[in-house]
Amino acid sequence: MQFGIFTVGDVTPDPTTGRTPTEAERIKAMVTIALKAEEVGLDVFAMGEHHNPPFVPSSPTTMLGYIAAQTERIVLSTSTTLITTNDPVKIAEDYAMLQHLADGRVDLMLGRGNMAPVYPWFGYDPRDGIPLTVEHYGLLHRLWREDVIDWEGQFRTPLQGFTATPRPLDGVPPFVWHGSIRSQEIPELAAFYGDGFFHNNIFWPIRHTKQMVELYRRRYEQHGHGSTDQAIVGLGGQAFMRPNSQDAVREFRPYFDVAPVYGHGPSLEEFTAQTPLTVGSPQQVIERYAGMRDHVGDYQRQLFLMDHAGLPLGTVLEQLEFLGGEVVPVLRREMAKARPAHVPDAPTHASMKAELEAKGQDVLSRGSG
Repeated sequence: MQFGIFTVGDVTPDPTTGRTPTEAERIKAMVTIALKAEEVGLDVFAMGEHHNPPFVPSSPTTMLGYIAAQTERIVLSTSTTLITTNDPVKIAEDYAMLQHLADGRVDLMLGRGNMAPVYPWFGYDPRDGIPLTVEHYGLLHRLWREDVIDWEGQFRTPLQGFTATPRPLDGVPPFVWHGSIRSQEIPELAAFYGDGFFHNNIFWPIRHTKQMVELYRRRYEQHGHGSTDQAIVGLGGQAFMRPNSQDAVREFRPYFDVAPVYGHGPSLEEFTAQTPLTVGSPQQVIERYAGMRDHVGDYQRQLFLMDHAGLPLGTVLEQLEFLGGEVVPVLRREMAKARPAHVPDAPTHASMKAELEAKGQDVLSRGSG
């Protein structure tokens, strides 16, 4: 099972000091966080895509390429690539290029985004969110798998005899996760293609997460990709830790109370009771997240949001020490217990390349028989 972090790249004032980092400081901090994630033994660093203040990550492949040059092991991903407002041709070429630069340590999560004003900035109507998702991904899927394509759709100009370059590394497209908070069409899409489904459940109760994952698993099996427990599932999460739980609550409360993503709403106590946000000791985080598979089954990827709400960089790096040093090692052991052998790990470039080569050998052996 993979464990990692994701960032939304918000530029938020620190409520305890009143200081707001510059965009340059926030961008450099995200790089530092990614390097720290690899240092403490995490598996994945993922970043969002936004095109409006107070967020800075408008060009994920630029940042991930820069991080790839400074890392060796960690998988570089997105925690949303906007499939709606990005041109599928540009996605195909940008992420294939990143694949080559990172020696395959790349996958991506596609999503619609949750900010309607972004659509007209790129020439689209937010009311077309789902049709755009379906059409654009259908084209992206083909661009990575067919060397020359002819294509015509509703939302972009036709393609005739087109080849996206560079081609995917080793002929293996990046693995795709489809991210959704509430739209049932997205797990349906993921299941149809046999891709991964990531439920970013940071704002939702576990019963909603369970319903979304069960829908995806059921449809994954119905589309013939494997049994329900072989479907590829990822979850979001949030935590803030100190050795003493009371200290964690006291320190995190001012950040929670004014955070753009959930401040001025439910109390910290209400929010932690209703969502996966866990503020307390490392042991409390372990207990909370070890219980996730009781609701969704064995799953493949768990990502935590750690660097938001104006938390200073030094504090975030301390949180990663807790996560990598105390929490994840225990969760790895707990998640491995009684995990059936037929339940797959999260796909990687190496595993998908091996699968492709095995299929090729099987075709050759049948052809010569």
